[in-house]
Amino acid sequence: MSTYETMSFHLETERLILRPWAEADAAEFRALLSERGDETPTVEHVQGAIGRLLTATESTGIALLPIQRRDEGDFIGYCGLIIGRATVEEPEIAYELFQRAHGRGYATEAAGAVLDAAIATGRKRLWSTVGAWNTPSLRVLEKLGFERDHVSTDDTSGEVVWLTRSLP
Repeated sequence: MSTYETMSFHLETERLILRPWAEADAAEFRALLSERGDETPTVEHVQGAIGRLLTATESTGIALLPIQRRDEGDFIGYCGLIIGRATVEEPEIAYELFQRAHGRGYATEAAGAVLDAAIATGRKRLWSTVGAWNTPSLRVLEKLGFERDHVSTDDTSGEVVWLTRSLP
């Protein structure tokens, strides 16, 4: 049994709302994933992915959450904690936003809220893994106090920068 509190699944910032996934998010989530330049996943694939995220949340007590802009009400991406390449004790913070939402501080704002939620669970450290080419993402993590730990290489992502941040 985990010694950690369950992460809050509803986070609000000045401009953003992070909340649990809904089936209605599938179309927007699919559009976001298609921006990666790989092939566009099917609606069924995305609905399955949302189902797997919800199941993972039930078993781990941490979550990847959709991000909505408070005033506009639109889905602009996701942010949250995942096991990813890490562990449930020291999870990864992950985020991805539509290109149209880049450069406005939304990733930093959402990740800051998730960081506070992670602290509230009682965890002592978070990780993040980012493609070495992804300068904007590395900047977001730097603003949040993450520090480079090491670099690895894998077949799908190429050079991956591992960052970590101790939690109070």
